[in-house]
Order: sequence, then structure tokens, then C-alpha cells
Amino acid sequence: MKLHVDAWDPAYGQSFDAADGPQAPSTAQIQPDVELPAAAWRAVDPPAGLDAPGTVLIVDGVQRIDARVWITDDAGTTHPGVAASYAAGVVRCELGRGVAQVATTRIERGLFTPLEELPPIVAGNIRYPGRRVSRGEPKDLALGVQRHMRALEVGVSNEERADGDLLIVDGPLQERAHLPRALGYIKTHRAEYLPAELTAVVTSLRGGQRTPVFVLGTSWNRFAWYLRLPGPAGAPWSGIVRAECSADLTPSAAIDLAHLSAVTLPRFASQAYKDPRAPQNLVPIAGLERKLRAMLGDARLLHRALSRVAA
Repeated sequence: MKLHVDAWDPAYGQSFDAADGPQAPSTAQIQPDVELPAAAWRAVDPPAGLDAPGTVLIVDGVQRIDARVWITDDAGTTHPGVAASYAAGVVRCELGRGVAQVATTRIERGLFTPLEELPPIVAGNIRYPGRRVSRGEPKDLALGVQRHMRALEVGVSNEERADGDLLIVDGPLQERAHLPRALGYIKTHRAEYLPAELTAVVTSLRGGQRTPVFVLGTSWNRFAWYLRLPGPAGAPWSGIVRAECSADLTPSAAIDLAHLSAVTLPRFASQAYKDPRAPQNLVPIAGLERKLRAMLGDARLLHRALSRVAA
């Protein structure tokens, strides 16, 4: 019998989210033979002599619900909504110089509701423009906030690009798959997409090793691979992240990006005494998140200001 304790602080959930059970069937379509045939799958080491790019851009965003609201229109119908703040930024890492700094930050707010033609809500110096969503269900309101935050991330990403850089986006690429030389970085796993014999390759990886590239298809297709970051031995999925790139690339280009990720991502791995989500929560991401959350302002003051407006 083996006992494993997840290294993440319980306040953040767990690095492998098995709410539906690790054996829950996945509807994802897998094509495992992009780089190696499924029968020949093994841990892949980065090519000898391969260097990380000179400039790495890491993009992340944060969001927060400042208040849940209800709005009654002229016909007497009440619509649910949320007043939300969200921000996005870019950390520029100059690996040759050993320098990392926050290059760009943007913050926006919005009042998300299915009500049409909603005027902005002004609370003191803070303005919440109306943002229409299709329905007022909690899931739809949350997705509305997330879509606007992702769009803000795309905007700040495009401001900082230069030839030869590598863009790492915290989270799935999805609507950002068109960005050149971009990797999606997923640090929490909610499903086992691979069959058991290939999952065994994932959990046997050593620090700095990755799986072969495969095609992962859910509501959208992308090339993907798993990589283990360096860190102390722990649970089978400890330190495992998934990286992905656009399915519009050629297989050889996707493999090149996978090799590049294996010599780049481990450089940014966090340590447990600094971050409760180590090693997956990369050091630049943690620093950027702290700055962006501070930019959102005091949640209690914003809630109080919105309550005064409502009164």
C-alpha cells in the first residue's frame, strides 16, 4: 500500500481534480501517434544542446466577483447579474540577462447580465459598463467574465510580441490558438484523457521529461503533451503539467515546441516553501497574479460602493 499526500495547499483544491473519479470516461478524441506510435510511447528527453529562447513572455489574468446583483427592468422583470473586476498582464523574462519584469498590465470591470441596453453602473470613481450575456445562470455569468478576461489577455499579449520569443499562456489556448509561438499551460488536471497504458508513461516521467505529442480533441482540437517539472517525489501526478499548441501547426512544428517547452518550463518551477501550488504555479505567474489582484482594489470597499449605488 502507498500513501501520497498532495503537495498543494488544500485551500487551492488539488493538483489532480478527480471529482468525477479518475476512471470517469472522457469524451475527448485522442490521436496518440503524432510523434511516436502508441505502442512505442516512452518518456522523451529534450535534445542535447537545445537552449531555451532568449525571451519568454508569460501571460496570465485574474478575475473577481465584486458583487452579485439583481436588476429589475421597466416591465418589472428581475434579471440576475454580477459586477466583476478582471485584469491581465505579461511578464517578460530575458533569460540571457536573468531578468524578469512585468511589462504590461490592464484592468477592466463590467456588469454582466442578460438584460439588454444596460447603462454603466458608476460607484464613486469605479465604472462598471454593461456586458450582456445570453442567460443569467451562474455558469453563464461566470463564462461571460472569463471570456472578457481572455480577450484582455489576447490584447496584452499582442502588445509585447517580438521575433523569436515564446509566449506561455496560463490556461488552455482555445480562443488564443491563433497567437504565434504560443503554448497553453495547464497545471490542474480534471480528467485522464489518455488510456491506462499511456497514462502510465505520464506518471513515470522524471523531472524535465515529457510524453510524446498527441492530438487532444474536445470542443476544439490541439496538439498536447504532458511534462513533469523538477521537484521532490510525491503523488503520481505531482509536478505534472500539460502543454498544448495550435492544431494548425504541422506535427514537426508542434514537436519542436514540445522540445522547447521541456528546456523552458522547468526553469520557472516554483518551490513549496515559496508557493503552496509548487512546482506547477510558475514563479513569474505567481508574481504577476499578486500584482494583478492588488490592481483590482479592495473588494470590501467596492462592494460597499455598489451597495450605496443600489440604495
